[in-house]
Amino acid sequence: MRQVQNLQTKIRRLQKDLEERVYEGTSGGGVVKAFVNGKKMLLKIEISKEVVGDDVGMLEDMVVAAVEEAQRKADEAAKEEMRRITGSLPIPPGILPL
Repeated sequence: MRQVQNLQTKIRRLQKDLEERVYEGTSGGGVVKAFVNGKKMLLKIEISKEVVGDDVGMLEDMVVAAVEEAQRKADEAAKEEMRRITGSLPIPPGILPL
């Protein structure tokens, strides 16, 4: 029982830590950058001045790609940290919040 309580405490700390992290996604060779937090909330978009021109559709596609990459990185980090904490414990899928 104590192990479960310790694990729950570690998971709560991990979730708080992950929520505070910022993940960056890029597209178009780095001319579009998106930043999300661990909750996958979009925090900021940076667009290089060299990109803004007549092709707004391409810019919109690059923004979407950068946001998706940042969100993917946030997901991957959360899963990796959870694996690190839970180790080899046989925890069925869906039991833990991540």
